[in-house]
Amino acid sequence: MTKHPAPDLRDELVTASRILFMKDILDGFGHVSARDPEFPDTFLISRNIAPGLVTHADFMRLDFNGIDVEDSGHRPFLERFIHASIYRQRPDVNAIVHSHTPSVLPFSISKRKSLEPVMHMSGFLSGEVPVYEVRDHGHVGCDMLIRNSDMGDELARSLGDEAVILMRGHGMTVVAPDVRLAVFRAVYTEVNARVQAMALTMGEYTALTSEEALAADETNSAQNQRTWSLWETQVQNEVTR
Repeated sequence: MTKHPAPDLRDELVTASRILFMKDILDGFGHVSARDPEFPDTFLISRNIAPGLVTHADFMRLDFNGIDVEDSGHRPFLERFIHASIYRQRPDVNAIVHSHTPSVLPFSISKRKSLEPVMHMSGFLSGEVPVYEVRDHGHVGCDMLIRNSDMGDELARSLGDEAVILMRGHGMTVVAPDVRLAVFRAVYTEVNARVQAMALTMGEYTALTSEEALAADETNSAQNQRTWSLWETQVQNEVTR
């Protein structure tokens, strides 16, 4: 069997950024990162730039204090602490997506209904998705951004062992063992939110049980290369037009 070389992680993050932009998960804001497998106490994330414009040269390597360990000279994202704290507290997480997709935002502010898995493609949501509320941590009158390690640690603790956390009036953060699965989960969190919102207009609905969600996630996680290959091809075709 022919062995293919592992993809360059920076190139994979470029593709991930463009897929997420194409799928309307990221716009001019938001970011995707990956733990550096060679230096697992650091992670790769682009400089402060719109995701759809990211190139290989735009990536920085930061430590878990959000410091640029390679002194690249790039300007980092203000919310790099989302990534730093989660990587520090969750050794199982190797990729993170943070976005502000409007389909998900209503569930971050609703006092009546939580985001929950309503379709087999979103089994990773695993019950009611937690919501990080800045006011509960004493951040009254703040700009809602995760600007330091203390706030990042609060978010990571609120996430716990889950795959997704919402941030009240802000957006969502999605985690996964690898970049491709993180992209899959970010896309299908948004799809689940749209489906659930539509179901709410029809009255009562039936969500997945925890057993169904776990079984569906196990199946889909093993097949997410199918969606990645499609989305990667679509991005490449768009670039070559």
